[in-house]
Formats: sequence, C-alpha cells, structure tokens
Amino acid sequence: MLSLAEHWLDGNEQRLIGWRRDLHEHPEVAFNEHRTTEFLLDSLKDFGYKPRRLAVGTGVVCDVSSAVPGGPDIVALRADIDALPLPDMKEVRYRSQIPGVCHACGHDAHTAMLLGVAATLADREDLPVAIRLIFQPAEERMPGGAQAAVSDGALEGVSRIFALHCDPKLDAGMVGLRAGAITAAFQQLGLTLSGPGGHTARPHLTSDLVYALGKLITELPGMLSRRVDPRSALSLVWGAVNAGSAANAIPMDGSLHGTLRMLDGTLWHDLEGIVRLLVAQILAPTGVGVVIDYDRGLPAVVNDGALVALQTQAAVTALGADAFASTAQSMGGEDFAWYLQSVPGAMARLGVRVPGSVGGDLHQSRFDIDESALAVGVRFTAAVLDEVAKVAGSGSSR
Repeated sequence: MLSLAEHWLDGNEQRLIGWRRDLHEHPEVAFNEHRTTEFLLDSLKDFGYKPRRLAVGTGVVCDVSSAVPGGPDIVALRADIDALPLPDMKEVRYRSQIPGVCHACGHDAHTAMLLGVAATLADREDLPVAIRLIFQPAEERMPGGAQAAVSDGALEGVSRIFALHCDPKLDAGMVGLRAGAITAAFQQLGLTLSGPGGHTARPHLTSDLVYALGKLITELPGMLSRRVDPRSALSLVWGAVNAGSAANAIPMDGSLHGTLRMLDGTLWHDLEGIVRLLVAQILAPTGVGVVIDYDRGLPAVVNDGALVALQTQAAVTALGADAFASTAQSMGGEDFAWYLQSVPGAMARLGVRVPGSVGGDLHQSRFDIDESALAVGVRFTAAVLDEVAKVAGSGSSR
C-alpha cells in the first residue's frame, strides 16, 4: 500500500492540496456539512466506491472492501468534517468564504487526507484487509457525530479504528504517538440563576443574584480542588457569564457556563453528583434559585498499546526513524473516544507546523497548516494499513 501511496502522490499531491483548500474555503458547522458531504459522495463514487450518507443527513461511510467470511474484520479510518463558528482572520487565497465560520481545527486536512487514502486504495485490486472510511460530522458539538455514526452502524464488523489529528505544536513531517490516554475526559456545565431582582440601594431586601454568580465563579473551582484527588488533574474553567443590563438594578436572572476536564476516567463518571452538591451548598445562603444543565460530555481517548506499536512501525517505514515522537496527553476533548468504547483504536497527532516557526494553537481564527503535511498523513495512514495487513496475515487477532 505504501508504494501505491507514493505512486499516487507523485502525480496528485497538488490535487490533495486543492481538496483541502476547497474544503477550507467552504466550511460548515456541525450537522450542516451538506456541501462537504456531497463533495465526498461524488468523489468516492468517482473512485468506484459505493458510499452512503449517514442517517443524520451529513457525513459519509464507505467500505473500500468488505470483510469476507473467515477473513479479518474491518479496519476503520475516521476523519471529522465539521468546522467551527469562528471568523477566518488569515490573509490567504483559500480563506473561508463563509462569514463567521472557519476550519480552525484542521478537519479540512483530516478529510482531504482520508480522501487521498481512498484514492490510493482505488488502484489496488487485492486489498489484504477490509477497510471502512468514516467521514464523521459534528466532532465539535455535544452530543456529536461519533455517536450518530456508531448508532448508524459505522462500527458493524469493525475490529479496530484509527484517526489522525492535526498538531500545530509539531513540525510538518512528524507524527506524535502515545499509548494510553491521549486526550482528557470532558464535561460541560451550565447554571441558570433566578431571583426576585431589586434595587442596588436595597440588596438586603432581595436576593443578590450577581453576588451569587461571583461566589460560584470563585468558590466552585476551589471547593472542587478540596473534594477531588489532585492526581485527577481536574480543571474547571468558566467561559461565559451573563447577568443584568443596568448598574443600579439587581437582575432577576443570570447564567454561567464552563467546562470541566480531567484525566481520571472514574471521576468522569462520578463528578456530576459532587458538582450538584457543591453548587447547592454555595448558593444556600444567598436565596438564589438555580437550574443546572450538566452534560457528561466525552470520555478520554485511550489508545490501544498494540495498535500504537503498529503506528510506530508505520511511521518508521513511511517517514523514517526520526519522524515520530512521543506526545503528551492533552486536556482537550475528542469524540473519537466514543468509537473506543466499542472497539480498540488509536489516534495519532500529525505535525502541521512550518518547521522553524513558532506555530499557533487549535481553535484560533488564524490557524493554518503547512500543506506538505497532507502527503505525510496519506503516507503514514497507508503504512498503518500495511502494518495491519501484516498482522492479519500472521493470524493474530490484533
């Protein structure tokens, strides 16, 4: 497969870059990736495949080759296709044409690379393993597209699954690998407070809702730090607070929203009860009411060690002995985790930083990639499939 990837890239690397730029110019947010879905369906049909649209209306699943009776199970490859509701601040020819929306997380690159892998596989008649491509919608939303894809049968017959994610902290040409947890578990918390309101001259005659919000903002993170084992690396960070419109009026309602991230899978299951209890205790003296919207979010992405070993060998084969590095666990969330609740898998990080540059971060309006990384991702993924085929040929179940 690797030689086929090299052969295809020799004449098609600019085509690969063109796909990415087209997707970058036309970003679409979660569950609205209609143009992207049509582009994928048309492209995959042109390669000779029979892709299908997911039941939610966006996203595509495509079997490159099907599992045969008595043969190895299907190997799945996943790319996410949605963009973020952020303005594109880059001064480039392929800047987003959609106001307020841009590919600030590299999903356009993920999609283009998996499409490139599909193109290389179309030239092969005797694939040694069965392969399924999952172009998943709505990774940036909760509940996201991974659960929709799984519910729609994307993992039926699948024995293992792989994915790549852009990493702007790693130079293009490099791949970051990690056995075990590579992301954090993630949850969202929304608090809606209510009270009778009143005049700021007479706070003693009402319930001071803004004061109550302030107590939650400062005290809840602190109290959690005394109720949870610090080794769990729990982090509560507020992202939005809203209340009132007049300096001399205590408002009747307000809201507070934030995220909780942690490295402990057990805590991910148990944290909601602790948070609800602490919120009630903090607000009890204030007389302010609260409605809690708690989203349990995502578990951590925990990479299977045996599959990371395959990725490591693939990196050496495709890119060279110095082209991979151990990567740290991120506090970010990633809904690839839902696939790993059903089958073993592994996500690798693809370097997209221009060598020698400082680089930025994901989810920023000026995020961009070194486009040479696209060919690297195709080579690496093809090599991963080659390594899986060797294991399947040896008779191992993994």
